[in-house]
Amino acid sequence: MNSLDQLRSTWRRDQVFDFLLPPPAFEKPVDTSHGPILYVEDVSVSFDGFKALNNLNLYIDDGELRCIIGPNGAGKTTMMDVITGKTKPDTGSIWFGQRTNLLRLSEHEIARGGIGRKFQKPTIFEALSVFENLELATASDKSVWYILRRDLSGEQRDRIDEVLELIGLKELVQRNAGELSHGQKQWLEIGMLLVQNPRVLLVDEPVAGMTGEEVEHTAELLTSLAGRHSVIVVEHDMAFVRSIARKVTVLHQGSVLAEGSMDQVQNDPRVIEVYLGE
Repeated sequence: MNSLDQLRSTWRRDQVFDFLLPPPAFEKPVDTSHGPILYVEDVSVSFDGFKALNNLNLYIDDGELRCIIGPNGAGKTTMMDVITGKTKPDTGSIWFGQRTNLLRLSEHEIARGGIGRKFQKPTIFEALSVFENLELATASDKSVWYILRRDLSGEQRDRIDEVLELIGLKELVQRNAGELSHGQKQWLEIGMLLVQNPRVLLVDEPVAGMTGEEVEHTAELLTSLAGRHSVIVVEHDMAFVRSIARKVTVLHQGSVLAEGSMDQVQNDPRVIEVYLGE
């Protein structure tokens, strides 16, 4: 019994994972004719009287690499939650391009519609090989059992090969994911999102726990994605942010405190006081 057969034997027939769901039936392609691919406007979220987001305004251009920084409690995680549909805001609007209102879509629809999210802790299938993880991520049918029996198209195989090269795991394609280092698991999860060709990729603290060499490779990987994808990186490691930053947004108390180049935000007295001065 191979690893996919083992997985079949443990999954319920009705079990569906986020990345196995079909894309939402958007009426029209994502429209970025006016620049931004993501609009977050006047968004507020409260939890038991605490304002996690307070009239947040954020605009991400198509193909942009944006770093989001800020102290604990600044609203970074809640920001990602509202963009991906995990949390619905109390007020405000969130648009994917000019035509798609994300507040009308479920978390699954947003994930399949072109917005991918990588959490801090890798969520991969450790009993499967690197290739099998990427193979599963190409799925677009609701039925897990159907997906596990289907043959990959030539286009899908080519995309997997391209992603393997990009994430640096081509030589480990048959290695069980559970045997990978922490950094390699992070890259594999990014690869599982990339095979789905997301337009926007949100990455949460990608270098936490990595070795220096792994951090360097991660920086190269994320910068290489800009242009083809819009990449939003939430990170506390200022040396890493400095190595990849093109534009930085600083959040504080649920709002944008400062925005600009790394030099600009580093020298902003308000940022020094509430964050960098720590």
